[in-house]
Amino acid sequence: MSTAGPLSSPRVSAPDAPHALDIGAVRELVKTDMERVNGVITDCLRSEVALINQVGAYITGKGGKRLRPAVVLLSAGAFDYRGEAHTVLAAVIELIHTATLLHDDVVDASDLRRGQPTANEVWGNSASVLVGDFLYSRAFELMVSVDNMRVMAIMARTTNTIAEGEVMQLLNCHSPDIDEGRYLETIRCKTAKLFESAAQLGAVLSGRDAAIEKSMASYGLHLGTAFQLVDDVLDYTAATEDLGKNIGDDLAEGKPTLPVIRAMAVGNPAQRKLLRQAIENGGLDHIEAVLDAIESTGALAYTSARARDHAERAKESLEALPVSTYRRALEGLADFAVERDH
Repeated sequence: MSTAGPLSSPRVSAPDAPHALDIGAVRELVKTDMERVNGVITDCLRSEVALINQVGAYITGKGGKRLRPAVVLLSAGAFDYRGEAHTVLAAVIELIHTATLLHDDVVDASDLRRGQPTANEVWGNSASVLVGDFLYSRAFELMVSVDNMRVMAIMARTTNTIAEGEVMQLLNCHSPDIDEGRYLETIRCKTAKLFESAAQLGAVLSGRDAAIEKSMASYGLHLGTAFQLVDDVLDYTAATEDLGKNIGDDLAEGKPTLPVIRAMAVGNPAQRKLLRQAIENGGLDHIEAVLDAIESTGALAYTSARARDHAERAKESLEALPVSTYRRALEGLADFAVERDH
């Protein structure tokens, strides 16, 4: 696909307005491009196989924040990219993300996501895995259409890293000896890597040098880490109707996320014993005592502080970019990642 062509949406510089945009303004800024992205995704999900159409319509109709494709669009805008490939690659990023969700829900035996039954709950595990594979293959078909080997190299490495992260998380399950460093490496691979690549792609499409690519990759890495750490906090604090999944799902699956890891590191012997047993056994039999241990040790506040630190580091990574509405929007996404309640 050619990268030359008319402007996909207005590029507006705003050197006199240094503050980050709020999430509403961010969404408005990419609204036109995001509609194109959604159109690409809809086209990709069309198949002569009825079940693929059904599952595809179900998972895309459930909504979602669309943060990862928004990062691609904003990154391209920040470099005044003029072309159409950014909307294609934003769709690629979202298709890969959706495929990982389908596979995750099967591995985790999840029955609720975004407030609705998961695809595996409705159609079964086999259908979810196979439709996830279909989304991966569609994503790579789209990548080929962009005709950029640098893009292909980045995304091939990204999908490999995500797969490694999934395996790392599987190995971490029911293991109470996972420390903070190992956990952060797991979420770097499983979650933050796709944000990293999404941010980097805008620089690649715009022909920016390696230093700028590195800055944008750093932005995405820290943004994705902040996003996941806030998810870890919300797993123990948000209402089910706001979070769109069951409270304590991570603990029920035996996943040691940072709030639990921190509470075990600083808690008293009784709290450490309780938390170890909760991770080893899974389930929510002692959830109230677990919540009390996590809260009383300051583990939630600690995790939130780590998330804010990564959000600030994400914004610092943008300092090499010229001030513009798109840079302010990228900064706004970092703020949103740590201020959200769902």
